[in-house]
Amino acid sequence: MKKADETMEMEKQQQIVKQQLIGQYIKYRKMKHLTQEDLAGVMGIKRPNISRFESGQCNPTLDLLVKMAACMDLEIRVELVEKQGDF
Repeated sequence: MKKADETMEMEKQQQIVKQQLIGQYIKYRKMKHLTQEDLAGVMGIKRPNISRFESGQCNPTLDLLVKMAACMDLEIRVELVEKQGDF
């Protein structure tokens, strides 16, 4: 049972991180007055790909995330930190 709980917790954390990342991309796209169509055009992909990412229907590669950020004059920073314990 403990393994199932750990798996559920991991999936929950993944969903939280995914939603935070999607929210940041949407916020910056809108701040830069770009439509999904505009961003897709700059990236050389089709608009439905942007839509699927923003709606959480797909998990883009890190390469695509970096390219998307660069097209909005942004950079990605990834940081790993120790978990906060329940002390």
